[in-house]
Amino acid sequence: MTALDHVRVIELANERISFAGKLLADMGADVILVEPPSGDASRSFPPFVDDEPGDHRSLHFLHYNTSKRSVILDLDDESGRDSFRRLIASSDILLESEPTQRLRKLGADYAQLCKFQPELIHAAVTPYGRGEPLSDLPCTDLTLMAAGGPPWSCGYDDHALPPVRGWGYQGYQTGCHYAVLSILTALIHRDLGGKGQFIDVSIIGSLNVTTEAASYAWLVAGETVQRQTGRHAATSPTGETQMRCADGRYVNTGVPPRFPQEFDRLNRWLEKLELIDKFPEAVFLEMGANWDGSFDLSQLGTDETITTIFAAGREALQLIASSLTAYEFFIGCQEAGLSVGVIYSPEEAFEDKHIKARGFQVDVIHDDLDRTIRYPGAPYRLHGSPWSISRRAPHLGEHTDEVLQSLE
Repeated sequence: MTALDHVRVIELANERISFAGKLLADMGADVILVEPPSGDASRSFPPFVDDEPGDHRSLHFLHYNTSKRSVILDLDDESGRDSFRRLIASSDILLESEPTQRLRKLGADYAQLCKFQPELIHAAVTPYGRGEPLSDLPCTDLTLMAAGGPPWSCGYDDHALPPVRGWGYQGYQTGCHYAVLSILTALIHRDLGGKGQFIDVSIIGSLNVTTEAASYAWLVAGETVQRQTGRHAATSPTGETQMRCADGRYVNTGVPPRFPQEFDRLNRWLEKLELIDKFPEAVFLEMGANWDGSFDLSQLGTDETITTIFAAGREALQLIASSLTAYEFFIGCQEAGLSVGVIYSPEEAFEDKHIKARGFQVDVIHDDLDRTIRYPGAPYRLHGSPWSISRRAPHLGEHTDEVLQSLE
């Protein structure tokens, strides 16, 4: 039994919400992707299987539409709208990202749909929120990321360089995460005796509340954070955390060392590597190891002694990093109880032995391609109601007859 095997979701095909539909489908919901006769536009998005464009070869579409079924409905035709209404009557959730005027034209806004399906949970995931002045303006993932605020905190110490953004559909995916959280909450509310409801998810709002402390720094202190290379944006500069190792790879050390026992282990690591004679600042590591109690990090930059001790810790790590490969440095930090991460490429992270041990790599059979394709799995494990990719992404209209006949 899966967590959502009793739930039916109607998803009006749109790249902005495909990840939300995937999350629900892989948790067991019956997600029916409603596509126009021409198909969802993302079916033609690169990259492609074996770099060969063609029908059902878009890796983008395949990834974002696992475990779903596909139905073709022409919603500009009355018969298509009638089939859509019958689908809604048999469903728990409507997931969409349509312009307001189009929904009204189709008779598919919440006020109309809840008349014949009062238990419907209608989730609208739109750029600025439904009914706002900017609601239906054109946008892309890039423009939403820019307007929401995260790129302001991403980039380099040199502010002459422009901000940067992260990889992938982070804007859309962030909105989708909040949508799924809201949908599951609404399901609990309904199942406890409540009714269906309308959920209005703003992608811009979702992005703004995930800007680390940027929004709160402004609201509470009236200060604007500044981006920093490889570390958290802050209202005042912090020490560098990225270090280059002997093999040219980079690691990120976060803030260590910051406790007396960590300074002690770092000092002993220098001795083990026979680097202690090359580091005259080791005396400050000893001071850190003998510090009474924990350090007050708020005094960094103002208390000369604490600032000097922490600077020596960073310099010691940099010296060690310059003499070891990135992975050797990672193992050494782990043995010394210090936090560090090798800066992996996405494919290196996917192939990491710890990731593999958790079963994160999932092979899905593609009978249409006569092969299996490896997918990223879920970052969570549900021991009582296991997560799984139940089927490959559907062909256009693959389940139209099956679904519509079940409504008769």
